[in-house]
Amino acid sequence: MSSTTSTRTRILQVAARLVGDSPDGDISTRAVCEAAQVGAPALYRHFGDKEGLLSAVVDHGFEQYLATKREREASADPVEDLRRGWDSHVEFAVRNPNLYRLMNSPAMRTPPAAALESHRILTRDLERAAAQGRIRVAPELAAQMVMSATVGVALMLVARPATFDDPGLSRRVRDAVHASILTPDAAAGTPDEAEVPSAAARLSALLREAQGAGLSTAEAALMKEWLDRVANTGPED
Repeated sequence: MSSTTSTRTRILQVAARLVGDSPDGDISTRAVCEAAQVGAPALYRHFGDKEGLLSAVVDHGFEQYLATKREREASADPVEDLRRGWDSHVEFAVRNPNLYRLMNSPAMRTPPAAALESHRILTRDLERAAAQGRIRVAPELAAQMVMSATVGVALMLVARPATFDDPGLSRRVRDAVHASILTPDAAAGTPDEAEVPSAAARLSALLREAQGAGLSTAEAALMKEWLDRVANTGPED
């Protein structure tokens, strides 16, 4: 390991520890420099400014979290993978409250790479569910619904634990959100109203997998737009 790499890694590790130990999750660059035993010029050379350092801390902290998702082999049941993905997301937030609040802070002007990758993994699972005809809406919209709900629950649990103290809250919200995007179980006996949106979502996913299925790029894009529009139209619309 080069001295440059070693210095950057040391600063990053110290900053991550200070964020985790801080009462409110905030840190100063002076405290980081003192703990890492480096001068301010070294910190700014590697990270640009405080925001650059905090962005690197977020990516560094979520690396282990995302490693488990990258290594996870998709099961035959994408719906179960969605449930596990939600639960692991919330569990990580509860274990790392300061880091998680930083990850979703409006002060972070550029979305961390980890957040974008997490969203892509979620969308991939939803595309698999769509290909099996198991979601009501297009995967992209479903991903936005699931991610916004997951982050909302996780933030409430870490920011207001005294108020949001029901241990079953995350599961309840998860199941409610999933029920709104997933097709009803065949055993429920009431799938008719979801058949057309579900079929459209499935065709859209299959078209994407088949890379256009003989259509031109423009034709495939137009077909996907039409199918997604149908998929995203609920019975009440």
